[in-house]
Amino acid sequence: MVSLVGAEVRKLFGLPTAWVGMVLGLVAAPGLVFLSAGGTRRAVEEGLLTDASDAAFQPLGIGLLGALILGVVVISSEYTSTGEDSPGSRQLQATLAAMPRRGRLVVAKAVALSLIVAVQGVITATATLALTGMVLGDLVPAPSPGRAAAAVLYWVLMGLLAYALTLIFKNGIVTLTVLIVNISVVSVSYLLTKVTPLAAYLPDIVGPQMFLNRVGDVRIAPVTAGVVMTAWVLALLAVGAWLFDRRDP
Repeated sequence: MVSLVGAEVRKLFGLPTAWVGMVLGLVAAPGLVFLSAGGTRRAVEEGLLTDASDAAFQPLGIGLLGALILGVVVISSEYTSTGEDSPGSRQLQATLAAMPRRGRLVVAKAVALSLIVAVQGVITATATLALTGMVLGDLVPAPSPGRAAAAVLYWVLMGLLAYALTLIFKNGIVTLTVLIVNISVVSVSYLLTKVTPLAAYLPDIVGPQMFLNRVGDVRIAPVTAGVVMTAWVLALLAVGAWLFDRRDP
């Protein structure tokens, strides 16, 4: 399994789109801290933020796009054509010829993805929180290590969620469109919380509550949010792995 995980890590590093996700995840959040510094400072000084400590963690949301891209390309790349010389052939056929046990392949890709996103999340969270402290100074309280660790775990879980959805849809564009629109444009989950409080337990609402103090109208304890988010990811991964095991390459 170790060698298989290593092979998947090297394969991911060899994908140009994966580098887009890695770079985006590393620079977007720190960049947002600089760009929004004036507005954030005014919001904190005028008391517009319900919880000032969230100001240090909110920029991490935009960097999450990098983890989502990585979660998609780790499997969508397997469905790309191998070239004009072999029309209809895809990378997945070569991968399964080398690793016919699909369950082990799904696990190896999940572990490789988790490792890369975790390192990306640690670097980004450290840089973002440090920059926020430099820009806003005493206006925001010092971030706790526990909340920072929870933010990194949230990145890993969202990367795995994107991976699971791509396994299910067999299409990275569909997965990215659904996730990005729902997270950054119109949150269907948030609208549903206006209908029923149970919608607060959907992944994109409950996940941020692992490290943010104010998300929507329903407050869920960080540990509970982490357990629910993990359950969502494991359930979707199980469905994705089951479908992947039964489909033709």
